Amino acid sequence: MLFLRSLLYFVGSIISVITITLCGLFFVFSPYSTRQKFLSQWAIFCIWWLKITLNITTRIIGQENVNKSPCVIISNHQSTWETLAFQTIFPAHTWVLKKELLWLPVFGWSLALLKPIIINRGDKLNAIKKVILQGSDRLNKGISVVVFPEGTRQPYNQLGDYQNGGAAIAKKTGYDIIPVYHNAGKIWPKGSFIKKSGVITIVIGETISSSSMTSSGITEEIRNWTLEQANKYG
Repeated sequence: MLFLRSLLYFVGSIISVITITLCGLFFVFSPYSTRQKFLSQWAIFCIWWLKITLNITTRIIGQENVNKSPCVIISNHQSTWETLAFQTIFPAHTWVLKKELLWLPVFGWSLALLKPIIINRGDKLNAIKKVILQGSDRLNKGISVVVFPEGTRQPYNQLGDYQNGGAAIAKKTGYDIIPVYHNAGKIWPKGSFIKKSGVITIVIGETISSSSMTSSGITEEIRNWTLEQANKYG
């Protein structure tokens, strides 16, 4: 039964992403805010469609901590869910992404329209420079930046090493950081077609000032906070 329900979700998500992306091409020359608002309708649809097809719902803790001003959002990475759900929770933002994602048919086009920071993970030195430079550009244009410091999705109940990219962007620009934890991998596991019914918990932490400590110190504080939330909420 879960397979059939997951298949139904998949079909709906594919039809909707093709429709919205093709329509979104008409917004290529429009302001970023207009493109983002239109293209995020796919994410809004997917989160609603998950509830309809698989009874997957979201519990948000710390909603009051959402910063309406541009900021750096640093989150653990377990699933595809967070890239969708964040668009329904946080103001206009973009992501630090590996370049291979832009090669995906249709979906990659949609990502490209949202001004992501594209990196080559095999070239770490230039990648961090690019993250800081382009991250500063996005923030100064009023666009928040989402960073997954583990670099890739991790299995549920595991937390990878945190890299300093997100904290470095904040230190360079002076913008604040919002730490985020979620347990989406429990419901929508990494690399799994089949999704489980249930509630995904997302915890939004209090704003962290980028001037309070070094980049590595900020990164360590966020990772320790994330471990505490994982122990508390599973």
